[in-house]
Amino acid sequence: MKALQLLKAFKNSGKRVHMVGDTEAGVIIALDMEGRLFVVLEGNVLNRTNLDAIKGENTRDQYLNPGGDGLWPAPEGTSMGYQYSTGTWRVPPGLRSARYIVSEVMNDGVSILAEVDLVNNQGLGVPTIFRRQVQIETGQKEIIMKVHESITYIGCIPLPRKECLLAPWSLCQFDSGEGCDVVFPCTDKASVWDLYNEESDSVREWSEHHCRTLTDGTKRYQIAIGEKVPWIEFHNPKNGLKVRRTAGPLPQWQSYIDIRDVTPNVEPSKNGVRYSVYSDTSNFMEIEAVGGCPVTIMPNEEIKVQVATRYSVK
Repeated sequence: MKALQLLKAFKNSGKRVHMVGDTEAGVIIALDMEGRLFVVLEGNVLNRTNLDAIKGENTRDQYLNPGGDGLWPAPEGTSMGYQYSTGTWRVPPGLRSARYIVSEVMNDGVSILAEVDLVNNQGLGVPTIFRRQVQIETGQKEIIMKVHESITYIGCIPLPRKECLLAPWSLCQFDSGEGCDVVFPCTDKASVWDLYNEESDSVREWSEHHCRTLTDGTKRYQIAIGEKVPWIEFHNPKNGLKVRRTAGPLPQWQSYIDIRDVTPNVEPSKNGVRYSVYSDTSNFMEIEAVGGCPVTIMPNEEIKVQVATRYSVK
């Protein structure tokens, strides 16, 4: 999709956007659609886009996945997650209805924020502010988007881990299909594990220094990748797209957490996730980066992670 087409779709729907850069190289930020980010290079939108989500509205009965690059709270499931507070999976209404505002405009960047009230699977209310500080660097046939992702707890009571887990979780979506894969440096197979019950070993190949996992739409799966892996990179040979995500190191007082999509009767494991890859049989995929959680979340504490995403095309 062309950037001008996407901007027109937002305008026709009456939904606000903010542009960093321009329609040749930049980021379209959907302020009224979860603060999703859509990267543009050579006039083309590189992320997955869903026009139905732009034209429509998310409700309790129907969630229209917008595509782009979104900030969600982790974990998704387990007894501490945010997607099963009613017993069945749903995107929290505080998240799907969030309306971001522009809080600061910088050179080649912007900071946006929204209030998002969360309820975890224990029934605990967690009032927060989601903030995304976006900056870009452009080069020949490439753009680097650096996003300071943060969730600030604005409640008045300290939250220990036995009551609450919370981490920023950045999900970056793309169309995928034949030949698509994700590659990352890894020699230890224990650093990669399935987040669903179905095993996905059949779509992975190991070499001396790297792991390659297919995202060609033939199998639905999600894998977790541990903290020793420095980056992950998506390849789409159809359009020559390469996208490398790098999540910065955590502060010493934080650690990675279990982000699994499982029901609330499952306790979180001790396996912490730095990156994740999701592949769907409807030919879209996600490369995901996750921050960490403190031992105790204090009032007004900002939980953050720096995510750099480098897009390049042949």
